[in-house]
Amino acid sequence: MKTFSLSPSTGTGSPEVAGFYDSRTSSIQYVISDPATGKCAIIDPVYDFDENSGATATHHADELLDYVKEKGFEVEWVLDTHPHADHFSAARYLREKTGAPTAIGEKVVEVQKLWKEIYHWPDFPADGSQWDRLFAEGDTFSIGELEARVMFSPGHTLASITYVVGDAAFVHDTLFQPDFGTARADFPGGDARQLWRSIQAILELPDETRLFTGHDYMPDGREPEWESTVREQRETNQHLAGGVTEDDYAAMRDKRDSELPMPKLILPSLQINTLGGRLPEPEANGKRYLKIPLDALEGAAWE
Repeated sequence: MKTFSLSPSTGTGSPEVAGFYDSRTSSIQYVISDPATGKCAIIDPVYDFDENSGATATHHADELLDYVKEKGFEVEWVLDTHPHADHFSAARYLREKTGAPTAIGEKVVEVQKLWKEIYHWPDFPADGSQWDRLFAEGDTFSIGELEARVMFSPGHTLASITYVVGDAAFVHDTLFQPDFGTARADFPGGDARQLWRSIQAILELPDETRLFTGHDYMPDGREPEWESTVREQRETNQHLAGGVTEDDYAAMRDKRDSELPMPKLILPSLQINTLGGRLPEPEANGKRYLKIPLDALEGAAWE
């Protein structure tokens, strides 16, 4: 199975993009680098968790660090596109290893407030202080000499953002590859119409903009893929092409989502990811424990 792919820079101001596929969670981690300076950013890193045994590990995050070291890069940012519902974020671990600041969208505080109630965390500071920077729509930052900007892309979650770096955009869980469609919008705080509008804004980027997705589920057993272009998505995405309207899309999305089970890791993952990737503090016996609320979400897949 293909688990790595390199998308080369297309010229001045364009990043080199290394994608790393995690087959356990069907997610993609990225190292985006500036060829001129060797500076880089890491996007959506995975902290390994085995739900059967409760074991945690840093295999995938360490793979990123090995790649950075091999290339002689310097990490300037550790970025998340949103609080993930299907894997733990390794942002805090990578911050400790590299010293690079962490960042996420500023609306994460709304997600924190929502999940604070679900987890019954009365003393939890739902203020985004778990990250070094909170990005708003239109904010800019740099990766070496590369210019990057932030698009607010809600719908999948309240806090989802897209990072646009030169001719590359990291669209997280809005779009998947054209043969799979688009992301669900039924998590707490999700909204299909908001997702539609976020997707339309992404599709207004230049046609040749490289789009990098957050997941790939390998329809029909093909190899993992995670890169497309704006033109490809607009013309061939199975949920968008052919004159689909917002009403059409919202009806399709709501029906489809009503038939999907909740991700198996949503309750463990949000407990970690609303804290910026921080694991629970060890208790008196030195062990860490997850707190799983019962009957908190709809969508059980009963046999």
